[in-house]
Amino acid sequence: MYFKSRVEAGQKLADLISQKYKGQQCAVVGLSDGGVMVGAQISLKLGCVLTMLLSDTIELPREDTAIAGISQDGAVSYNAAYSPGEIEEMTGEYRGIIEQEKLEKIHEMNRLVGRGGLIRRDLLRDHTVILVSDGLSNGFSLDIAAEFLKPIHTKKLIVATPLASVQAVDRMHILADDIFCLSVIEDYISTDHYYDTQDVPTHELVIKTIEQVVSHWKN
Repeated sequence: MYFKSRVEAGQKLADLISQKYKGQQCAVVGLSDGGVMVGAQISLKLGCVLTMLLSDTIELPREDTAIAGISQDGAVSYNAAYSPGEIEEMTGEYRGIIEQEKLEKIHEMNRLVGRGGLIRRDLLRDHTVILVSDGLSNGFSLDIAAEFLKPIHTKKLIVATPLASVQAVDRMHILADDIFCLSVIEDYISTDHYYDTQDVPTHELVIKTIEQVVSHWKN
């Protein structure tokens, strides 16, 4: 399935989600800049807050796949693509590099966010949380989000995405209480490939917009 834009894809998801969750206490969490574009349509339809979970990957020399991801508060989630034995071996061998990567990633995320905030735990607590992506080639970003949400009591966890690989759908079924996915793709190319228009603003503009939404939202 192809989409004209992320806005169109978000509107299609919003129509489906609102049929089931309209009128409930929800909070939408974008997992990327593109996820914010999709999630904005859902938050508008549901009349709920839109936030963003800023995260980054931790990569090792000579490894094509990131070993872990880290969210803006420092929560680390190791990549399920590696076995526990592989993770133990790599964390032992590259401990210094991993710790340095953590510090650098957190510093960069703090620089982007500044003194404001993209996500507030009080806006998620006791809510139905909807994690939104514009496309999931794997489930890694979901693992990072799930790690971030662990200390927060939520009513339900929903994953919404226009596109997902088979591998990502497998992770969704493990992590989420409910799933909204418009298209499951066996040979996932790249997220941009499935959109006619590349309508994602700059990262800085997305962050600034989310900060304004969060700071002005009233419970």
